[in-house]
Amino acid sequence: MTLVQLEYVIAVDTYRSFVAAAERCYVTQPTLSMQIQKLEESLGAKIFDRSRQPVVPTEVGEKIIRQARVVLNESKKIPELLQEEMGVVSGELKLGVIPTVAPYLLPDVLTNILRRYPQLKLEIWEYTTERIIQDLKTGRLDCGVVSTPLQENGIEEMPLYYETFVAYVSEKGPLFEKKIVTTDEVSNEKLWLLNEGHCMRGQVLSMCHYKHNQSEDGTFGYHTGSVETLKRMVDVNGGVTVLPEMSVLAYDEDQLNRVRYFKTPEPVREISLITAANFVRKQALNALKDEILNSVPERFRTKKKKEIMRFNL
Repeated sequence: MTLVQLEYVIAVDTYRSFVAAAERCYVTQPTLSMQIQKLEESLGAKIFDRSRQPVVPTEVGEKIIRQARVVLNESKKIPELLQEEMGVVSGELKLGVIPTVAPYLLPDVLTNILRRYPQLKLEIWEYTTERIIQDLKTGRLDCGVVSTPLQENGIEEMPLYYETFVAYVSEKGPLFEKKIVTTDEVSNEKLWLLNEGHCMRGQVLSMCHYKHNQSEDGTFGYHTGSVETLKRMVDVNGGVTVLPEMSVLAYDEDQLNRVRYFKTPEPVREISLITAANFVRKQALNALKDEILNSVPERFRTKKKKEIMRFNL
């Protein structure tokens, strides 16, 4: 068994195609297939079911692939440790970011970190918190930016900032006449929410103590993963939605006129940088942390007079 064979196995699992995996590994398809076959023969077990398209792992193959990812991830830590000793911020950093953070945080962070650390290659995916945790544990990701606390075994959390939730209200609704709103007032309105699987949905439901029905007359249900879509639904159809404050910072005067802050203590979410517990590339992680902190308003760095929302309901 060799590390190269394990890399080929993971590539086939990732792309579900021997041809695509060979292209990604810069080898011919017969070479890749032969190495995987040799590995299967040495193990006495079939890793892939080649009779199906796209190719899928066998039951035992899934277990082998899961362990192969752990082995390869651990093997990469030796050169990473040497880079740490030399103080070099370089190599590839695979980052997962939840969709309610990514569009508002990443543009500035990417611009700055790529300028200051030209040897660092960032690979970024927008995933749900659940997917980010899963991929951290299997080594598909190096770190993630998510809402915490998670209380997840094997995951370390590095709190970054505390982002206030705000209400975005319709000009036709009763909350438009108020300067500050309460969670009870919001819960009494038609509330537009992100769909299941987004942690912010659970946080909003928790803060409003709300059993949600998107349509008062029961004629439709709307499911979205986009914060911007929620805002648009309020503009056109009335009601109210709850948004993270970063998403409204670039609003024009007319849009800001529909934003309402909550009564103290303001509901906030804690945004953290998370890694697997055995992650070793602290230099790259700290560089990312510093650029994130430089990209958010100073007031986000304290949780004083704020109430952190959890989403494990």
